[in-house]
Amino acid sequence: MSTITTPDGVEIFFKDWGPKTAQPIMFHHGWPLSSDDWDAQMLFFLAQGYRVIAHDRRGHGRSTQVSDGHDMDHYAADAAAVVQHLDLRNAVHIGHSTGGGEVARYVARHGEPQGRVAKAVLVSAVPPLMVKTESNPGGTPIEVFDGFRKALADNRAQFFLDVASGPFYGFNRDGAKVSQGVINNWWRQGMIGGAKAHYEGIKAFSETDQTEDLKAISVPTLVMHGDDDQIVPIDDASRLSVKLLKNG
Repeated sequence: MSTITTPDGVEIFFKDWGPKTAQPIMFHHGWPLSSDDWDAQMLFFLAQGYRVIAHDRRGHGRSTQVSDGHDMDHYAADAAAVVQHLDLRNAVHIGHSTGGGEVARYVARHGEPQGRVAKAVLVSAVPPLMVKTESNPGGTPIEVFDGFRKALADNRAQFFLDVASGPFYGFNRDGAKVSQGVINNWWRQGMIGGAKAHYEGIKAFSETDQTEDLKAISVPTLVMHGDDDQIVPIDDASRLSVKLLKNG
């Protein structure tokens, strides 16, 4: 199993497929999942001749269920540790949801300053800020995230099943084609990870203001979002992010 150890002693699991001379694409997964959530995309881009990389965030998947560091700064630093270990250059970084926040912070604070990033892609990503505040009146009320925390602490297995069966994939919408395999795979990935990492990760993805991260990014950045996203509403996320990016 391929892992690297971060400066604070956390083992981060990663996948690295394809020719080492090809342009790398690194994928950053959402909460509470693992790198497995990108398997289909990794196989696709591998077939197009790219080198594809994905890692399990600390406390998620096969990485260490560490007690501390469940915040966007550590997420980005851990991603940087993988990048440096593999010496990735001219890389495209693709992040979904919380992983999009991870990409924004990584690119702004590590990737661009080190000259390692070619492009970025934010898919239904959490920046610039999810939670409702005085300066972010269109955000999601803190009570919603408090509800996530309570549901996770009370019965994490049922909570993850409910999320995957309903709003995450839009399976609760009329006419939706429900895939039990997709639901089971989401649940499997979530339950492999650590409850403490998932609990504290809710604060990380909902309360981290990434306005300055977005402003600092200059590489071409593709922002993608579904207009019926029930987890990360588009109006307070991608439609604001693309205005803050220099080259979005």
